Amino acid sequence: MQNDPATILAASRFFTGVRQPSLSRLLEMAVVREFQRGQTIFREGDTCPGVFVVGEGLVRIFRIAPNGKEHVLHLVPPGGTFAEVAAIGGFCCPAFAEALENTRCALLPADPFARALRDDHQLCLQLLTGMAMWVKHLVGLVEDITLRDAAGRVARYLLGVADASGRVTLPSLKKHLASHLNLTSETLSRTLRRLGEGGLIEEDADGALLVLDRRAMSDVAEGIGPIV
Repeated sequence: MQNDPATILAASRFFTGVRQPSLSRLLEMAVVREFQRGQTIFREGDTCPGVFVVGEGLVRIFRIAPNGKEHVLHLVPPGGTFAEVAAIGGFCCPAFAEALENTRCALLPADPFARALRDDHQLCLQLLTGMAMWVKHLVGLVEDITLRDAAGRVARYLLGVADASGRVTLPSLKKHLASHLNLTSETLSRTLRRLGEGGLIEEDADGALLVLDRRAMSDVAEGIGPIV
């Protein structure tokens, strides 16, 4: 269980390039925040609280269209970050954030984080690695929507979130994952069923998914292999 900011930040790819003494400064300002399942963390237009780093749980970042339809922009698992762009840019939250599970985060408050960026040029340079990875992630999302079919999107997502054993814990409400992948809930369910029938995944006793054949899943993700 990740309880302290040092452990939470150490597991985050966004901060992998940060070295001492910059890291110590971040840890001095960090506070742990806990959110219950279904709790709103912030709303679109709120003043940005700072950079959140998920230690455990799952957070969805979403926008609401004028017609009331929600679209999930990002599902943030342990090790992931959110509100980092708003904190660095000094602007309001551009979306809503909600805990999909009981969630624990390390928060780097906006004001001391901004002061650290102004004072510590090495920190700015070190954070460029994390920002580059975030841009790569966004490019991947656009690529998924424009170049991959439903099977490719689902396969790529499962490969991206699977742990070393191939285990994937899906959000309790699959509609959030479907929205994130720009699919309908019915299409997501149908695609998961096809992957299961093809022997690429299976569901374990706890309801989690197991990726059985990473190579075949990679082929599906890249559109070069059919679902058997």
